[in-house]
Amino acid sequence: MRHTAFRHLTAAILLAMTATAPAMAQSPVTDPGPATTSAPATEGVQAAPQPVAGEALPAAEEAATEETAIEEDAAMAATLPHDLSPIGMFMAADIVVKAVMTGLALASIATWTVWLVKSLELAAARRRVRRDLAMLDEARSLAEAVTGMDGQRGPAAALVRAAVAETRITREVTAGRPPASGAGPASGAGLESRVASRLARIEARAGRMIARGTGILATIGSTAPFVGLFGTVWGIMNSFIGISESQTTNLAVVAPGIAEALLATAIGLVAAIPAVIIYNIFARAITGYRAELADASAAVARLVSRDLDRGGIAVVPAQTIGG
Repeated sequence: MRHTAFRHLTAAILLAMTATAPAMAQSPVTDPGPATTSAPATEGVQAAPQPVAGEALPAAEEAATEETAIEEDAAMAATLPHDLSPIGMFMAADIVVKAVMTGLALASIATWTVWLVKSLELAAARRRVRRDLAMLDEARSLAEAVTGMDGQRGPAAALVRAAVAETRITREVTAGRPPASGAGPASGAGLESRVASRLARIEARAGRMIARGTGILATIGSTAPFVGLFGTVWGIMNSFIGISESQTTNLAVVAPGIAEALLATAIGLVAAIPAVIIYNIFARAITGYRAELADASAAVARLVSRDLDRGGIAVVPAQTIGG
């Protein structure tokens, strides 16, 4: 019994020593437990302000960003024109672009003025030459043509007067009689060529007179697009200067200069396109008018030739030739 009790006691002691050994082994680690526990507590106390600082920094940045945006909006509002209509852009444009637009507008006004004046002039001239041509076709002699043209003005009347004047001079030279001495044969040697020469000069002069003013249309049509392009280049250059000065690539800063530049180009096209179209219309009309003048000249030459074939030209008295 004693031995049994001793073994049980020994076993209990060993069991107790075995149970206390891990606790003693862990005691150095658990002893700094308060320090370890206090360290996280201290860290917690020190880390607590960090979220506050982190929240304050974005708030400050956001406020600074808002102030910058407000300043940029104010600067853009000060630089941008309030009126983006064509008149508003013209008033806000640079002095060079404004001068280009003004010049192109004046060129457009000149184009339409020439169109109105030359249209009326060409219509009246063609109507008159057609009427005179019909009369020349009905005449049987140069004397009848002179009677029909009495008191009239225009190229056709000038053609008849030139033919009469040349025949009178030829009669005076060849016959040695005064120009207003009445009827008599006139030498036909070279008369037709001299009359044709006079008629050709009258045709050329009438063609030059009717074409006056059309040269400005050709000038406007050929130069207005390039003048507008100059305004475009100048406006874009000002836009890039504005970018460099404002140090921003915001489209709202660049847009006004580009709009002014495109407006200059548009005005240039408005001036050039009608000028080219009107010039072409007038060129065709003037060509037709010159052809009708050539018909009138040929009719006068036929009358002179017809009178020569009849044996001479009756010299018309000077007072009968209309002015």
